[in-house]
Amino acid sequence: MRSTSPVGMLGGMRAGDVTGRRAGGATGPGDGPSVGRQVGVALALLVVDLLVIAYLVLIRYGMTGWADAYDSANPPDAPREALRGMWFLVGGAGVTGAGLLVLGWRVPGVVQLVVLGTGAGLLACLAARG
Repeated sequence: MRSTSPVGMLGGMRAGDVTGRRAGGATGPGDGPSVGRQVGVALALLVVDLLVIAYLVLIRYGMTGWADAYDSANPPDAPREALRGMWFLVGGAGVTGAGLLVLGWRVPGVVQLVVLGTGAGLLACLAARG
């Protein structure tokens, strides 16, 4: 005789078993990404972050500052480029860092927040220096 209850139709599975989490959102010791996988993702993202920061500092800010030296009649554009890059990095830190933290990837999330936040601080200092 077949059971007509929802629990019987799922073969004895309880709520939360489908997603791999226990009821109430608690996770067990085997749930989530391993620390090794998190470190690997953090290192891959670190390389990308450093390339983006180098591009913003050396190419966008540096080349604009170099061009400003030859155009003394107009106000300098380098501080505006530094501020633009700073907001770009702040947004990237907020989206990627906070997003990874929400998804449970703590190591890469913290690395994203620290590295992109430091890059944003560097560009803010360059903008303030003028």
